[in-house]
Amino acid sequence: MVKKSVKELKKDQWFTLKPIEEPKDNQVWVRGDYDRISKTYGANNFDDMNRERFFKGDKEVYVDFIF
Repeated sequence: MVKKSVKELKKDQWFTLKPIEEPKDNQVWVRGDYDRISKTYGANNFDDMNRERFFKGDKEVYVDFIF
């Protein structure tokens, strides 16, 4: 597992919020666009695209996992 901040990720890159080696579909998030008004990055859940969260750029997330 590699720990990165949300602002270091590319658009449409997968990540998890906890260090999970083999996450389930509902534990994986996909980074979206940057919102200039709220100064946050949008992210949709891989399993349910209607489920969206916004993260500050310095939020630590985990990438490089088996999916």
